[in-house]
Amino acid sequence: MSNLIPSPITSTVDLDADGSHHGFLKLPYSRDDSAWGFVMIPITVVRNGAGPTALFTGANHGDEYEGPIALFDLAYSLQPNEISGRVIIVPGMNYPALQSGTRTSQIDLRNLNRTFPGRPDGTVTEKIADYFQRVLLPLSDIVVDCHAGGKTMEFLPFSAAHIVPDKSQEAEAFRLVEAFGAPYSVKMLEIDTVGLYDTAAEDLGKVFVSPELGGGGTATAASVGRTKRGLRNVLIASGILKGTLEKQPTQWVDMPDQDCFTFAEDAGLIEFSVDLGDHVAKGDIVARIWSISRTGVGPVRILSRRSGMVLGRHFPGLVKPGDFVVLIADLID
Repeated sequence: MSNLIPSPITSTVDLDADGSHHGFLKLPYSRDDSAWGFVMIPITVVRNGAGPTALFTGANHGDEYEGPIALFDLAYSLQPNEISGRVIIVPGMNYPALQSGTRTSQIDLRNLNRTFPGRPDGTVTEKIADYFQRVLLPLSDIVVDCHAGGKTMEFLPFSAAHIVPDKSQEAEAFRLVEAFGAPYSVKMLEIDTVGLYDTAAEDLGKVFVSPELGGGGTATAASVGRTKRGLRNVLIASGILKGTLEKQPTQWVDMPDQDCFTFAEDAGLIEFSVDLGDHVAKGDIVARIWSISRTGVGPVRILSRRSGMVLGRHFPGLVKPGDFVVLIADLID
């Protein structure tokens, strides 16, 4: 029944007009300090006639900064005469989370990337998901959602796409992953697909690419530079932007099963035995967890569940039971 209810979000820009247009997605939100207030989500639409539509998003999680920086820059610099088609840019997809620098929205504590398809009559995060599900995704042919490790993870810089039933859709996604030109290109496995923006886009037949370009709750010159270059490469490879690809070497990586992920079962201070890019064998010690409540107690060892290369790891120095520890993937010849 919620699909019969119109979205409460309105756009201050015409999504179909030629030219470069900057404005907001206005979401009504009555709160203590603004009874008739709105959440104002910045959006830019650049269009020049017929052609594909690319939807670029950042801050699906609000503590991941490469995407928002690169997308605010792209929204400022991209000109209509450079393209054929349309580029929709939303640098702060979960804008309340970006404002607070947190993974989830501080309004309703919802993770936008576990909220799709959303609800027009739900919480603020559910309303954002519903607008993307029913308005922006159907307009789009190519979707790039920029991620990083945030405050709790860090990764070797990679761009990824998923294995999907439609092999032509999958092949085009992997083509754009390679065009993005991150140091690593990943055939991605998710540990939890329920409510994902990725799944929502792919189920609608969209070509979906998801870079993971840093971590630790910050961004570097290198990680932002890769993001800016990669986004323009995707636009060029998709025929939207005029220009020549800035080709970069990339190593393909596969995540074939759940053994790629290792998690903590204990709390304490984590001591890694391996670093990003190291190669491990199944059964190797990848980390040790030291109790912080007493001395004279030996550490708990965390063992690799498979052989491969360390692609990602937990970032802060303390872990709790259930926390992600390391991600180990296969290099593809």
